[in-house]
Amino acid sequence: MAKIKVKQIGSPIRRPEGQRKTLIGLGLNKMHRVSELEDTPEVRGMIRKVHHLVEVVEG
Repeated sequence: MAKIKVKQIGSPIRRPEGQRKTLIGLGLNKMHRVSELEDTPEVRGMIRKVHHLVEVVEG
């Protein structure tokens, strides 16, 4: 399966609890951390939910 790299560029401080948990689900919880994940519709949906806090490094 294809992999996708996601980097956290925004802080979860003063964000709703759901967005914080989504970041943890993506393997991110500190600034500038990079996580490599399977490219699935579920992961894409999680990225879409916190698109303002993360960026896709590689597709």
